[in-house]
Amino acid sequence: MKKLSLLAAATLLSACQSMQPAAKTSLDGEVFYLQRIALPPTATLSVSLQDVSLADAPAVVLDEHKGPVKGQVPLPFHLSYDPAQVKPGHRYSVSARIEADGQLLFITTENHAVQLDGSDPQPLKIRVNAAR
Repeated sequence: MKKLSLLAAATLLSACQSMQPAAKTSLDGEVFYLQRIALPPTATLSVSLQDVSLADAPAVVLDEHKGPVKGQVPLPFHLSYDPAQVKPGHRYSVSARIEADGQLLFITTENHAVQLDGSDPQPLKIRVNAAR
């Protein structure tokens, strides 16, 4: 009976350990633009990490950084993701946009591909271009 109780306790403990959340991995970077203009005080920055593998479906967002802009460019960001969400053979990309008062000011116009295998340079440098 003692052995059975010990076996049940060990099984329960191992099940609890396997249910712990996976460690998150992160990408750090900066968003910048080349124009010599200051951002308005109401500007907000949105940066997202997306799975862009399917051409005929919306991108799946793995993480997103959103918030008011503090200061001027370069604008830092931090994205966290669960490595278990990264699927072999899929393509991942980081995109950014800067808005103010409901108006789009800057947006990424190039694909900023990331591998998510630990080989991505950090900090990432994400260039945005004027929307007008």
